Amino acid sequence: MKSYLDMTKEELAAEYAAVSREYKDLKSIKRSLDMSRGKPNPVQLDLSMGLLGQDPSALIVTRKGTDVRNYGELAGVDECKQLFADILGLEQKNIIMGGQSSLNLMYDAVVRAILLGVYKGSRPWGQQGQIKFLCPVPGYDRHFAICQEFGIEMINIPMSATGPDMDQVKRYVESDPLVKGVWCVPKYSNPTGVTYSDDTVRAFAALKPAADDFRIFWDNAYVVHGFEEEDDRLLNIFDACKEYGSEDMVYEFASTSKITFSGAGLAVLAASEGNVKFLLRQMGVATIGYDKINQLRHVHFFKSAQGVREHMKKQAALVKPKFDCVLYTLAEQIAPRGIGKWITPHGGYFVAFEGLPGTASRCVALCKEAGLVLTPAGAPFPYGKDPDDSVIRIAPTYPDIPSLAAAIQLFCVAARLAALETLGAKG
Repeated sequence: MKSYLDMTKEELAAEYAAVSREYKDLKSIKRSLDMSRGKPNPVQLDLSMGLLGQDPSALIVTRKGTDVRNYGELAGVDECKQLFADILGLEQKNIIMGGQSSLNLMYDAVVRAILLGVYKGSRPWGQQGQIKFLCPVPGYDRHFAICQEFGIEMINIPMSATGPDMDQVKRYVESDPLVKGVWCVPKYSNPTGVTYSDDTVRAFAALKPAADDFRIFWDNAYVVHGFEEEDDRLLNIFDACKEYGSEDMVYEFASTSKITFSGAGLAVLAASEGNVKFLLRQMGVATIGYDKINQLRHVHFFKSAQGVREHMKKQAALVKPKFDCVLYTLAEQIAPRGIGKWITPHGGYFVAFEGLPGTASRCVALCKEAGLVLTPAGAPFPYGKDPDDSVIRIAPTYPDIPSLAAAIQLFCVAARLAALETLGAKG
């Protein structure tokens, strides 16, 4: 199979005619499939139905005697904090349990920083002028939406196979006091699937910010979402920070959104002991406590961090074949034609496809015309603007495998057609 980049004008024209016919045939098949978000499939959700069948009498009192039906325990019940502490490699004193959404915890953390500051006596971000966040790209669109909502200037930081370009991160953070934060998805990054290297994590820990109220938003969403028996290892950011005395610089987030029920799970904010005390004082004005019954329900269901890991092996058995389907088809249909590249993830929820410059929007539009909805082109970049119009986030988890196989075949045909048009084959 010949690369499109090596074809003559006549060969490109012939290929364009053939692929156009193939696309027309696929378009004639009536389909309606939405792959725009990384949602668990209902079969994955079924794995957690045992959460709902527990004896209600077991969900009343914690080990230390707290009645979870009543007010109190703002930071969460101890046994649930311990569960997440074990997963994240921390201690109970570093954990604050939230509601079902880690995104909500991140949003609230930004809002409180803007209005109230990040430590006692600190000046609120909102009183300091045009503040900025560093945004590794491609990245998570909902992170960027938070910044855009509050008028925070976003600065693109290129991603590599080991994480963000730390030379750029260091230059911005250490020279500009208006750089107040950086977004990170350090394990199986959304959408590239990259896990930050030890050197990258240590480089974050070693930062000496120009702003003493700078924070790393460490969104560890896929901490237990490996596909392989030996999944990627991520260096504990707090362990690295201890070497530099920089623990206060990090807010870590996680949740069970893609472990149990996305709409009824648990979220967690982890931070230094000093940050936890300060954050709880702020949070206590807004709530007396989150859903402690649900916290206890999850503890009884999983029993331990090892129970969570065993549960995630069942998830992996359902999810990995879908990634295999996507990656096999891309390798067969795209790689030999030289019109796209991607990183093979060992876990997480996405594959980031990078096509030829100028093709992403067209590819997404062609798919939509044929009944396949993808994440909008540009979404993995601040302001929805991919400077090269080349990156598309593929979310394989929700469809069943036959539907996914048909969808990724359509995607490859659309990507080929968009590439041929960009190369001038349309005439």
